[in-house]
Amino acid sequence: MKITVLNYGMGNLRSVQRALETTGASVEVTDDPATVRKAEKIVLPGVGAFGEAARRIRSLGLWDAILEKGIRGTPLLGICLGMQLLFESSEEDWSEPGLGILPGKICRFDNKGVKVPHIGWNQVHIVTSAGVLTRAIDSHTFYFVHSFYLPDSSWATGRTTYGTDFVSAIERDNVLGVQFHPEKSQDVGLELLNNFVRW
Repeated sequence: MKITVLNYGMGNLRSVQRALETTGASVEVTDDPATVRKAEKIVLPGVGAFGEAARRIRSLGLWDAILEKGIRGTPLLGICLGMQLLFESSEEDWSEPGLGILPGKICRFDNKGVKVPHIGWNQVHIVTSAGVLTRAIDSHTFYFVHSFYLPDSSWATGRTTYGTDFVSAIERDNVLGVQFHPEKSQDVGLELLNNFVRW
């Protein structure tokens, strides 16, 4: 199985690539829309600002390719900022819409009683056992780095508490998202990526 990792200049690509290769997957990293349109499975990573990420994806011509593949049923995994970009908009930058593959708006942590950004290890509690998040990894800790979050969703499969309760994993049909970084989450993160490769 070949996994296509999208390169739009705002992701820790080598870490994601190495982690996926550890599962036995063949990995290609690309910024070419034609390659994306041929992809069997897609990973949309991301580190940085929502608005800038959206602008870069558009400028590279990847926007329509991602939408087409998501709509046609190609497995698509968004990681951290990549998960946030799957939604309609973010409080970080209202001027730039997200891909809108999933309904919802990303909010900013209010900074009351917790340090922002949320950095470090935190538990993910499984809401629904699904194709990638399984009961076997319920209450395990994953590595987070983010200042914005998804408050709620009908398709939440995992939730985490940091000052407030938020969606840390989501799955709807072929579209998956995780707010944490599985590539930085040691064995349990590799297990999740392995589930995606074989899903």
